[in-house]
Amino acid sequence: MTEESIFAGFGGQGILSMGMILAYAGMIEGKEVCWMPSYGPEMRGGTANATTIISDKSISSPIISRFDTVVALNQPSVDKFESKIKPGGTIIYDASNIINPPTRDDITIFGVAGSEAAINLKNMRVLNIVILGSFIAARKTVTPEAIMKALASVLPERYHHLLPVNQKAFEAGMELVINYK
Repeated sequence: MTEESIFAGFGGQGILSMGMILAYAGMIEGKEVCWMPSYGPEMRGGTANATTIISDKSISSPIISRFDTVVALNQPSVDKFESKIKPGGTIIYDASNIINPPTRDDITIFGVAGSEAAINLKNMRVLNIVILGSFIAARKTVTPEAIMKALASVLPERYHHLLPVNQKAFEAGMELVINYK
């Protein structure tokens, strides 16, 4: 099993954290991992993406141009990366922020209401964890338990009081894919 994915959106949306949490979860499960962040000099509000590779065998190169999965939190990310999904791959996007949804018919498309789920939890800062839950439900790259352990490792200890709301956000994101129509 090898999962080559990219998480993309605006700086400040937790894009890099999503990829990092996934990479840590892969390490927790004893898999080979690669996490490569990329962001513009403007940071918050500029473009950001993180390529994450999880594999059962050695990863030959961290540089990839075609992805199994694209996770997009804004329209520019859908526009840029939709064509770079391998046939049979997946795109997961926050339907609230996308005006022109993906149209390819050779991939699986999940337009999830991630922003609404975060609003229902009264914390827009957990949008990335909602979407990460959707990613795990769709791709099953690592276990949900590994994600939560990884989140506890990545999240600074001063924010560990937010772990319960992040758990709820992750579960809400999984439900968005499980109940997707």
